[in-house]
Amino acid sequence: MNIQQIDKSKAAELSRLAKAIYVEHYLHLWYPGGAEWYMNEYAYPEAKLQAELADPNNLHYIVYDDKGLPEGYLKLKLRSECDACENKIGLEIERIYLHKDLTGKGIGRQLMELSEAVARQYDQHFLFLKAMDTSLEAIGFYQKMGYTECGRLVLPFENMKETYRGMVILCKTI
Repeated sequence: MNIQQIDKSKAAELSRLAKAIYVEHYLHLWYPGGAEWYMNEYAYPEAKLQAELADPNNLHYIVYDDKGLPEGYLKLKLRSECDACENKIGLEIERIYLHKDLTGKGIGRQLMELSEAVARQYDQHFLFLKAMDTSLEAIGFYQKMGYTECGRLVLPFENMKETYRGMVILCKTI
């Protein structure tokens, strides 16, 4: 595996990758048409990703396999506000996505360790992320990495099933 930081020239590749991974993990969250809206209009359209990639507050990384195929990605916000956290400003791990067949192989741990290294590089001593409160396996993984719950929120998406709108905010001081 090779983890590479990317720029806006990779927006199309990131859009395809994000949608492919999203389909593997999250279609069950939505009422009909909701996932398509989320992927194609809200979160992963190429133009939106180009803007995110051009923003110096965001860092994006793609995980490539030995053949150079994209297998996952990480999005970090260097300075982000967390209303539920004692330390209001920190590095946010906004997205950490891997294809299903890569879970449990240590790549998530590498991405979390990379996130902490980036936080140190940018003199941030507080990290946080949001996870679905129904994703108990992911929450357990983050807790093993030293994160603790510091808040909760509910997603505002009307076309998302109510059962899946709850989020846990997890934080860690380094």
